[in-house]
Amino acid sequence: MNTAEEISVLDKRLTLHHTADGFRTGLDSVMLAAACPAQEGQSILDLGCGVGGAGLCVLSRVPGTTLTGIDIQEEQITLAQENAAQNEMKDRATFTTSDIRDYKDGKFDHVICNPPYQNPDERISSPSPAKETAHAHQDNVSLQDWIDTAVRNLKSKGSLTIIHRADQTDKIIQRLENRFGGTEIIPLWPRQDTPAKRVIIRSYRDSRSPATIHPGIVLHKENGDYTDEAEGILRQSLPIL
Repeated sequence: MNTAEEISVLDKRLTLHHTADGFRTGLDSVMLAAACPAQEGQSILDLGCGVGGAGLCVLSRVPGTTLTGIDIQEEQITLAQENAAQNEMKDRATFTTSDIRDYKDGKFDHVICNPPYQNPDERISSPSPAKETAHAHQDNVSLQDWIDTAVRNLKSKGSLTIIHRADQTDKIIQRLENRFGGTEIIPLWPRQDTPAKRVIIRSYRDSRSPATIHPGIVLHKENGDYTDEAEGILRQSLPIL
């Protein structure tokens, strides 16, 4: 295993180890976790969990929840298990090496995922073996596969929360088809009066409620500092409602 590096999120309430050349838990993971509408006693499935960052952020925010994380890379799963233990969440979290397309193990209250942002024809090979392994696997996995896996593993009325590129919003909505409803679109604006680069989409299986476009979250002030709203999510572990 590559030497692990340590980072902290949620104002150092959660400490995570990553491989030096692997993916890091950053703003997208924390925002994804904040948007998961989990409540005490409910279960969460994190598809493509990496080292467990997003899922463990949910557990940190919502007492009494349980997490299952799956990822194609065994090295990432090993670190996820270590991260759960280090943060005293070992009894609440289970991590398994699996291709998402093969996974079907019960019904969850919530599914979260952060699918790869690049399309296969856009991708530039990475010098990092860990990143390249992930990308090479994902080249054969479509956005439809991620959503189909969520459907297989969600209870009726359970939620699917995705963070993705804003320019992929229409494609995600199309793939939800008539299996989801009550869809909420939450843009993440880099700064006031600038186009959104990321979007959170939250939807509910078998719901017939209408869609909602929220005002969204402005991440940075003009001087580059986080806005008060972003700080509340990133440091105080406030939910995105």
